[in-house]
Amino acid sequence: MSSVVSTRLEEDLLGTLEVPADAYYGIQTLRALKNFNLTGVPLSEFPELVIALAMVKQAAADANHELGYLNSVKHAAITEACTRIIGGEFHDQFVVDMIQGGAGTSTNMNANEVIANLGLEAMGRAKGEYQYLHPNNDVNMAQSTNDAYPTAVRLGLLLMQKGLLESLEKLVEAFSAKASEFDHVLKMGRTQLQDAVPMTLGQEFRAFANTLRRELEHLRVLAPQLLGEVNLGGTAIGTGINADPAYQGLAVQRLATISGQPVRPAADLIAATPDMGDFVAYSGMLKRLAVSLSKISNDLRLLSSGPRAGINEINLPPCQPGSAIMPGKVNPVIPEAVNQVAFKVIGNDAALTFAAEAGQLQLNVMEPLITYNLFESIRLLQRAMDMLREQCVVGITANEQRCRQLMESSIGLVTALNPYIGYENASRIARQALSNGRGILELVREQGLLDEETLAEVLRPENMIAPRLLPVRKGSKEGKAVDETV
Repeated sequence: MSSVVSTRLEEDLLGTLEVPADAYYGIQTLRALKNFNLTGVPLSEFPELVIALAMVKQAAADANHELGYLNSVKHAAITEACTRIIGGEFHDQFVVDMIQGGAGTSTNMNANEVIANLGLEAMGRAKGEYQYLHPNNDVNMAQSTNDAYPTAVRLGLLLMQKGLLESLEKLVEAFSAKASEFDHVLKMGRTQLQDAVPMTLGQEFRAFANTLRRELEHLRVLAPQLLGEVNLGGTAIGTGINADPAYQGLAVQRLATISGQPVRPAADLIAATPDMGDFVAYSGMLKRLAVSLSKISNDLRLLSSGPRAGINEINLPPCQPGSAIMPGKVNPVIPEAVNQVAFKVIGNDAALTFAAEAGQLQLNVMEPLITYNLFESIRLLQRAMDMLREQCVVGITANEQRCRQLMESSIGLVTALNPYIGYENASRIARQALSNGRGILELVREQGLLDEETLAEVLRPENMIAPRLLPVRKGSKEGKAVDETV
């Protein structure tokens, strides 16, 4: 028994095609489906982009209705369609591949056709009866792909960033909580993978938190400035052809109200239409966050290395067996995955940069790649930060005795004694310790360089991990022979 797929016939510039009868998209979307099977990632995978497209179409319809170009019946139908899409319905009808030729025309037409057919249903008409509500003449009125699409992209990024900032803020809080938990754990700091000077594990984790807190503030403050300026109203190349002189102001104002985002009209629409500079800058901010996350992940992997033959100052929560051949091995898989996400985001930024440079004259036709990479980077970063927090950071524990042992046996401890015994003595003690394997404190005591009371004071944790008043050695203060604490 064969099943017959019901279709409807639609026509465009290139001829006619049979569109699935139950599809809300139309012939131009269908052509794009056949032409662009590249990433396998449709528009629907990024709900914020779909919502932003509907918001742009709603704002345009509101402006055109207010100016008298769109009658009340059509305006009501478009409004109902956009409202339902903004509410999360019919996203599965946004089927075009994220990467496409045509500078986003397929994305724009996907939105126009879905909204038109939803509107036709609201009017009691059949899908495809475009003489009553047309994708181009009505839904796309006073617009071009070249202003509607990038405006929706900017708005979609602003909408999507909310989740990114929430995930980043939670990760900052998780590292801050661990910093407080580890404030009493004294350990050896390292530079160039060599012993440096003492610090606390709490200070190390607080630095992680504050590094990410800076990224959070930059994104929170700068992203709305970069993404909020839209070229809606510029139509094809920024001249505003086919749009009423009052349309831009009304449409952008309505878009700000509908979205709740700080969108504002670009001052020079001809300049704004081909310019991808804001996307490059925003991508750079995402890359910077990725780099910070990767560096922190590197540190977590190093600090937990071992457990017997490595640093082993912290324990990461075990997530899965680490080897098919080595029994008992558990790997730092969560930080490793974060590293790989960071590399992907860095690669996305590089590709985006090339795409932005490839713009020619009054348009950049590479906007779909720019769009895809930005939305993918945000999604990857958000998921990576949630994973890192939930499956790694909150479960980290400290090996306090191991931290103390490494610090007390480290040659780097001699730096803390330098102001008391002098650089020459400190260097000699360090050489002796390296050559015979003895401890720094043992040699200092043996050679009588410091009494026990002074040594105990020097080695108090609070005196080794922050600035403090130091002894002034003889002859070092205005020529006076003194040896006292300033």
